[in-house]
Amino acid sequence: MQNRIDHFTLGTGSLKTGQAALEKTIGVTLPMGSKHDAMSTHNCVCQAGNDSFMELIAIDPDAPDPGRIRWFTLDAPETQAHIAERPRALCWVVNTSDLDAVVAASSVDLGEIAHFQRGDRTWRLTVPKDGSLPMCGLLPAFIEWSPGPHPSTGQQDLGVRLKQVNLTHPDPDMLRGQLSALDVVHLAKISEGPQGLAFDVETPKGRMTLD
Repeated sequence: MQNRIDHFTLGTGSLKTGQAALEKTIGVTLPMGSKHDAMSTHNCVCQAGNDSFMELIAIDPDAPDPGRIRWFTLDAPETQAHIAERPRALCWVVNTSDLDAVVAASSVDLGEIAHFQRGDRTWRLTVPKDGSLPMCGLLPAFIEWSPGPHPSTGQQDLGVRLKQVNLTHPDPDMLRGQLSALDVVHLAKISEGPQGLAFDVETPKGRMTLD
C-alpha cells in the first residue's frame, strides 16, 4: 500500500475573502478550482509540490442545499466562526493505493467511502456522514484516484510548496499510534501541546505556517 500526501485544505467563509487574505499572507492569488455538486462547496487550488496541491474551500452560496451535512465541518457553527476571520487549516488528505484496506484497518471511524466523478475522472474519499473530521482533523481523510496523472499536474504552479504537516495533541504517543496503524505516521510531525493542525509551506514570501 502506497500512502502519500495528496492535498491539504484551508477553510474560509467565502472564496473571495479567503483569496484576498491568502494573497496578502503568502503572496499568491489562488485561481478558482471547481464546484462539488454533492456537497454544495467550491474551491481554489494550486500545486504544492510532489504531486500534491493546496485547497481553499468554502460553502458555495449559489448552490442548492446538498441534502446532507457538508464535509470538513463546514456546516458547524464553531467552524464557521473559526474561518470567518481568515482561512484556517481544516484537514489533510492522504492519497492511498488501497482505500478499502485503509478503512478496514482503522480503529477509528474514518467515515463512509464516497464516490465522486468529474468528467472522465473518478475518485473515492472517506467522508463521515455527520460532517466531522476524525480526531478534529488530526487524522487525515483518505483518497483514491482513478488511474491517470494526479490532478495537481493540471493546476497552476505559483511557487507554493508544502514542507510539513504539523500535528499537536496532549497525548502525542496515542496520536502517533493511531497514525502508525494507518501507515501515515511518517507523513507528519507530531508534538505535544494543545490539539492543533498546521501546515508549513514555502511561498513567494518565504516559509511560513498556516494554521
